[in-house]
Amino acid sequence: MLLGGEVEKMSDAELAEAAEKTALFARLSPAHKERVIRVLRGKGHVVGFMGDGINDAPALRAADVGISVDTATDIAKESADLILLEKDLMVLGGGVLEGRKVFANIVKYIRMGASSNFGNMFSVVGASAFLPFLPMAPIQVLTNNLLYDFSQVPIPADSVDEEQVTRPRPWNIGEITRFILYIGPISSIFDYTTFFVMLWIFKCWDPSRASLFQTGWFVESLMTQTLIIHVIRTNKIPFLQSRASWSLTVTTLCVMAFGMWLPYSPIASALGFTHLPQLYWPILMLTLLSYVALTQVIKVWLLRKQWI
Repeated sequence: MLLGGEVEKMSDAELAEAAEKTALFARLSPAHKERVIRVLRGKGHVVGFMGDGINDAPALRAADVGISVDTATDIAKESADLILLEKDLMVLGGGVLEGRKVFANIVKYIRMGASSNFGNMFSVVGASAFLPFLPMAPIQVLTNNLLYDFSQVPIPADSVDEEQVTRPRPWNIGEITRFILYIGPISSIFDYTTFFVMLWIFKCWDPSRASLFQTGWFVESLMTQTLIIHVIRTNKIPFLQSRASWSLTVTTLCVMAFGMWLPYSPIASALGFTHLPQLYWPILMLTLLSYVALTQVIKVWLLRKQWI
């Protein structure tokens, strides 16, 4: 226990150390409450504060999340970020849990979209530098993006690993940046192996065979982007230690199946697609397995270095 009189005599450094070990604060003035919250935040904690009186207003404003109740004073409610309509702390507990799930899924989406686009940028720029034709037609790029976006629609309802909701996770742009810089270019590696396969094995150097090259890259790009969602969404081993929600799994399978069907569909010619050789499919399967394995290895390495 720590009393207000003791808080008054402490420096900020001393109070920060004491606050880490204190379970109960008593006889605090409004200034003391605010100061305790500020030193805890200074130590890297995410701090919530609940209060309903005039004296609680400074602390409500200082906290990361200020919480009040519907019967509180007007100044307390104005200072709070959240107002509980029911006098039940279980509502608050449930709200915290749902909030952490939402935050985890938001981070998933940002990681997926940003790393994928970052890798695609390298692939498009590189291919455009040496190909005598467009690596992918505009209508194919739009179709690819539409299908990939559709595969991510269920992410807000995706299941979240337990360790991702056991504690608050502050927003850290540095972690996002490192994830993008290390994970994003991996997709380019396998895009370039696909370029090599299409150019040297299937002889697509001739502009007359541009449609075959574009079809091959379209299918590979869509399949890798969609499948890698399951690696990025968890810090565990995907499919074995952590499984996505049924809606995300079904959407992934549907999009991948649709992408494989498109080159043989009635609308293939309208989109600039052509039939793919039979040899393409085992090479694609090998590419997908290698991509998932390498991404998992890099992800584990980043986790061990505590960079993400």
